[in-house]
Amino acid sequence: MRDRARRSGGFTLIELLVSVAIVALLATVAFPLSDLAVKRAKEEELHRALREIRDAIDTYKEDSDQGLIQKSVDDSGYPKTLAQLVDGVVDQKSPTRKKLYFLRRIPRDPFNGDPSLPAADTWGLRSYESPPDDPQPGKDVYDVYSRSRGVGLDGLPYRDW
Repeated sequence: MRDRARRSGGFTLIELLVSVAIVALLATVAFPLSDLAVKRAKEEELHRALREIRDAIDTYKEDSDQGLIQKSVDDSGYPKTLAQLVDGVVDQKSPTRKKLYFLRRIPRDPFNGDPSLPAADTWGLRSYESPPDDPQPGKDVYDVYSRSRGVGLDGLPYRDW
């Protein structure tokens, strides 16, 4: 009777070791899944940021083609810098000379780990005159791309998104 009372009071060493082994096994499965979830969230943020900037660039170009934005004959009609999308440009058809704004702020590239860089400097820039297979900055901003050398879950490099 005394042995039974003593045994029911706690766990044996074997039971504790089995419990620790099960917890360790579950942790080894959970950590890679959490890394995958973090990567997927960053990829979604990259998609959203690229879409937002590219939509703003396209809207700027449309407004330029409609004569709302002053440009010279040799200008492509694309913004000269990303900052121009945030700072705004004067509406040439407005009697009050109000400004046209295309972005509230420039989103950061989520795969750029340098917090000291301004958001506009986290992106690679492609000018209108630059070929698509070798994007280079120039006198305007035709497109943006991630400077990350990483590869997405879909197998494409982030730079090509």
